[in-house]
Amino acid sequence: MSMFFFDLDGTLIDSNGIWKDVDREFLARRNMPYTHEYYEGVAHTALPMAAVFTKEYCKLEESCEEIIAEWMEMSRDMYSRVPLKPGVRAYLDQCRAEGQRMAIVTSSVPEHCYTALKKLEIEDYFENVTFAQQAGMHKKLPDVWLAAAEKNSERPEDCTVFDDSFAACQGAKAAGMRVVGVHDQFFAQHEQDMRRFCDQYIERFEELLHRSENA
Repeated sequence: MSMFFFDLDGTLIDSNGIWKDVDREFLARRNMPYTHEYYEGVAHTALPMAAVFTKEYCKLEESCEEIIAEWMEMSRDMYSRVPLKPGVRAYLDQCRAEGQRMAIVTSSVPEHCYTALKKLEIEDYFENVTFAQQAGMHKKLPDVWLAAAEKNSERPEDCTVFDDSFAACQGAKAAGMRVVGVHDQFFAQHEQDMRRFCDQYIERFEELLHRSENA
């Protein structure tokens, strides 16, 4: 039996724009521009590590805990309104009908993750959730993927990862897993790199319907 690991933000749910808006507003409150360098430093990064980067990058006096609290307050209600990406529910239904094991590996915080899963009624598709933040790990490195495989008693080579972040795909590949890159406009500048690097690249989950043996 194989294991499918799904990222949450930008892969299953259309939520990356939430964090872009939060980042822009956070920086605007401090009269700072939203730059590509800042985006690269915080995109798909667990909040504690993103806060460390932000504190140093912006030369802030606030503690990392205060930065995270501000982000949480700004984003709290947004996850109750975030939609699924196209084709996700149909693909999850197909995988479940075929007996495919599924779990989530995410940099999202538990509160946001469970809010979205419950609101969208998809939490029952997944056996468990691995939170990079709680593990103190970054998805661009293999550690969190290896931990997820061990947690589910699966060999890394028997796992397939679905993720929209090129860095996360690199981390999963370094762990020895098969990688399906998922298009998201937030990471559009990395699309050609992902197409070359990933075992498969999809624009939408509808592409995987009725041929999940290739997923």
